[in-house]
Amino acid sequence: MPEQASDTKAADLPERYEEIVARLSRLVEKLEGGGLSLEDSIAAFEQGTNLARAGARKLDEAEKKVEVLVEGGRTQPLPDLEQR
Repeated sequence: MPEQASDTKAADLPERYEEIVARLSRLVEKLEGGGLSLEDSIAAFEQGTNLARAGARKLDEAEKKVEVLVEGGRTQPLPDLEQR
């Protein structure tokens, strides 16, 4: 049985990108394996979309940090991007 949809609310999402990917992979395996009820499949799909969005945000944050670091061909101190 898949994790409940509430397990992927913002407070429950993994902090690390690698864990997001691992959880997404497990969900995909469950969905591809079949045998889930329609309700469980929908809940797993919802979890997957929440995880995918969280992963995309992590990648965007990392990209912004890299852009700042290599700006102008030299490394610079990294400002707090959370306050942008």
